[in-house]
Amino acid sequence: MAFHIEDWNDIKGEYDGTVLLGNGASISVDPNFHYTSLMDHAVKGDLLTTDVKSIFNFFFTDDFELILRILWQATNVNKSLKINDSKTEEAYNHVRDCLITAVTNRHSEYDNISCQLPKIYNFLKQFDTIISLNYDLIIYWTIMYGNSIDKKHAFKDCFVDSKFDDDWQKFRNPIGQQSSCSLVFYPHGNLIFARSKFEDEIKISSNGSAILEKILTKWEQGNNVPIIVSEGTKEQKIKSIQSSYYLNTVFREVLTNLSNNLVIYGWSIGEYDEHIIQRIAKSEISKIAISVFENNQTYCNRVNQLVKNEFGSECKIVFFNSESLGCWNNDAIS
Repeated sequence: MAFHIEDWNDIKGEYDGTVLLGNGASISVDPNFHYTSLMDHAVKGDLLTTDVKSIFNFFFTDDFELILRILWQATNVNKSLKINDSKTEEAYNHVRDCLITAVTNRHSEYDNISCQLPKIYNFLKQFDTIISLNYDLIIYWTIMYGNSIDKKHAFKDCFVDSKFDDDWQKFRNPIGQQSSCSLVFYPHGNLIFARSKFEDEIKISSNGSAILEKILTKWEQGNNVPIIVSEGTKEQKIKSIQSSYYLNTVFREVLTNLSNNLVIYGWSIGEYDEHIIQRIAKSEISKIAISVFENNQTYCNRVNQLVKNEFGSECKIVFFNSESLGCWNNDAIS
């Protein structure tokens, strides 16, 4: 069975609820975001020492955030007990530096993608809820751009004074000059989130061009561990999600309370991310539009069956061309 691939402009009037963004969205902005994992980058670049590799192997994980947190806690315990242990702190510093190198090597500069932000903004402001599975800064930069040019539409990530407000539903209500809002959530974390040495979860903020430098500086200072879930199996990712108050709130509450229509853009829905689609299926979604790159019918067949299994046969599924006019970073007109 061949699936018909729609153009975005022909179906967009039916979809204003939630958009979920996968890595394909970031890749279309800058090919530098084309990656398999941070660990693959670190291994291929020969960034990890033998000792550090053994730590990752011992805990059966490729998750930098988990290993950083374990080493950080171990270092603090040793210091509090006055145990002379420079090796653990050296391992922490090395893993941190490897993560900084991997992110720096692969993250685009603001000036290289800023020209695409208006198109991304115009696409995203159509939706009540934006779910990003990417840890990069594209959505952060788009929010900053959009909120600076339009006071009538507001993007809100539910953070106030760098802290997450778990009464997130109230942010759906426009205030002041606002007439509409889009709430933004990151189920797998983001570079802008960090855990302090007191286990507080904070959001790092700065202007567009300076935010990446500020994030890396905070990591280098050793007082913050990034909150990103970019590696591992489904089970490992769920465990990491449950270790964070913010991520767990998004996973338990936000993903199960979405409106009745969903757009998926640039997400392969791989086996290690099925926990996300299974959680979203608990929302009352009746129709889903899914982007397709280059008429990939194999992808359509696989995803169509997967979605039907999770959402039921009654759920309407349509596929649209990821490069069609008006969607994501594509021009609105030819």
